[in-house]
Amino acid sequence: MSKLTRVRLENFTAFSSLDETFSSGVNVIIGTNGTGKTHLLKVLYAACAVTTGEDSLKGFATKLLGVFNPYQSRMTRLIRRQQGLPAASVTVRRDDGSFIKAIINNQRAEAKDVTVTGEKRWQTEGLEAAYIPVKEMLAHSPGFLSTASKREIAFEDVYVDIIKKAYLPKLRGKVDAHRSRLLSLLQKAIDGKVIAKNEHFFLKNAQGDLEFSLLAEGMRKLALVWLLIQNGTLLEGSVLFWDEPEANLNPALMGEVVEVILELQRLDVQVFLTTHNYVLLKEFDLRRKDNDALRFISLYRDENKDVASHATDDYSDIEPNALAGVFTDLYDREIERSFGDM
Repeated sequence: MSKLTRVRLENFTAFSSLDETFSSGVNVIIGTNGTGKTHLLKVLYAACAVTTGEDSLKGFATKLLGVFNPYQSRMTRLIRRQQGLPAASVTVRRDDGSFIKAIINNQRAEAKDVTVTGEKRWQTEGLEAAYIPVKEMLAHSPGFLSTASKREIAFEDVYVDIIKKAYLPKLRGKVDAHRSRLLSLLQKAIDGKVIAKNEHFFLKNAQGDLEFSLLAEGMRKLALVWLLIQNGTLLEGSVLFWDEPEANLNPALMGEVVEVILELQRLDVQVFLTTHNYVLLKEFDLRRKDNDALRFISLYRDENKDVASHATDDYSDIEPNALAGVFTDLYDREIERSFGDM
């Protein structure tokens, strides 16, 4: 199965110019607010989404519009704000040599006017993908899809898409040992299994069926990953995008989250995630094994205030590492307070 290998963005949203390569395993994206971490995930997800299902009929430009949901659905809102408003371009490549590219002209406001190249070959091989947004959606799923199909709602496509994937029934056939281990690991973390009844999700355990609206939000996200593994969305050759896995999650569970992500990578699932959390970031460094494919991508503002990137496969070489810097600063202030009067 082919993997995403590279992205190039020109004058697109927060990016003046970005050219970055990826690991075939886990890609951990860090950076301060406003450096485009989520935008990068959405671009890559849109490129994957148009290779399968109904999104393949819509095309890349329409999917970009759906995952970003700009004001008045105007494509020109995705062009980086600067004098002259030059055209923006988005290019995503795979290791099989295929690519997909969209050019957004500043005079063309609608998706149908965006120039897309490479799409036919790009779509010859499907890339099954799931995007887990920061906001958990399973507790709000009853009636959501029917509303979204008939009404204009202020939700990006990623919210609609993840609910659709969560509703998929259990994959037919015997569960292999690797998937079984992952499911067991998650079941231990959430203390049960997930079931769906009449568009409602429940956590089923020894105490009975507990509706998702009564569960902690962090637990719901782990339950969602359990569903995606159980129903076969996350299998060999698929891609997982996870925006801030640490959101509303107890730090004690972050090690288990990282272990699940690393195990998915060992099953040939390519993973892209963003994080603002030092504990989660450091867990990857401490839990990785020699054969794990792991890449850290740091987005930052350069001297011209443009977004730049630095990538490395070695945690100690992350530069800049804003998360470690904040942790070190806290530690130094604690030491200073403790020994300041001595």
